Amino acid sequence: MKSILYLTDFAYQAKGRRYCDEDICITDYLRRRFDVATCHTACCEPFEDAADLVVFRNAGAVVGFQDAYDAFRKRVRIKGIRTYNEFTGKADMAGKQYLLDMTEAGMRVIPTIDDVENLGRLPEADKYVAKPKGGADSIGLEFLTREELLRRGFAGKDTLFQPAIDLVYEVSFYFMDGEFEYAMYAPDATKRWELAPYDATADDLSFAREFVEWNTISHGIQRVDACRTRDGDLLLVELEDLNPYLSIDRLDASARDRFLARFADALERAAS
Repeated sequence: MKSILYLTDFAYQAKGRRYCDEDICITDYLRRRFDVATCHTACCEPFEDAADLVVFRNAGAVVGFQDAYDAFRKRVRIKGIRTYNEFTGKADMAGKQYLLDMTEAGMRVIPTIDDVENLGRLPEADKYVAKPKGGADSIGLEFLTREELLRRGFAGKDTLFQPAIDLVYEVSFYFMDGEFEYAMYAPDATKRWELAPYDATADDLSFAREFVEWNTISHGIQRVDACRTRDGDLLLVELEDLNPYLSIDRLDASARDRFLARFADALERAAS
């Protein structure tokens, strides 16, 4: 039986979500097929060499344990530790620079800049979103008017700026090892994490695959977060490729069991 070191933070407080419940559910299932140990990334070093695979899951925003996370990533690279997700992603795993790169490439993403001097490059909006390049889980996110943005100044290029989109709803597409698994959406745009299953169309999946294929992850889970505009278009909000929350509590029992079985299969492949 293969062994897994499952990295999480059972005490992490996330707005509208219970990370601990999701990881308790997942690890309970995985114990049918693996020897599973759990711990926080900040204290995982003594246990890494004993595991066939290290699974990085709901550890919370890494800004809360940045030094420990950076040290862990360094050990993964130097020692060749097998991980899931693999740490090769170009999206949230590497910060928010990808939103700028995608904007420059003309991809279907919310237009993004990192210099208020270039505010004219964004569509006019009643409010704009300002968020740290290295942020996560909405930490540091602000909604500001154009005048407030210009008055604040925002020296340097550590902050991203986007128009606040008048959206119909947000929708997330979940992919594992490059294959689509399921989709969820928030029918009430003001309640991001009150999700329901979403019946993705062929056009929806074509949109989502565009970003998954852009990324450089062969094994791992990616969540493509998008918003539906009033014009009916989809725009990328975020490509979460580090430790996306899966909202499996919103799946019915049969769909959840199918996903967990495929997840276990994916971990078997990654550990071999």
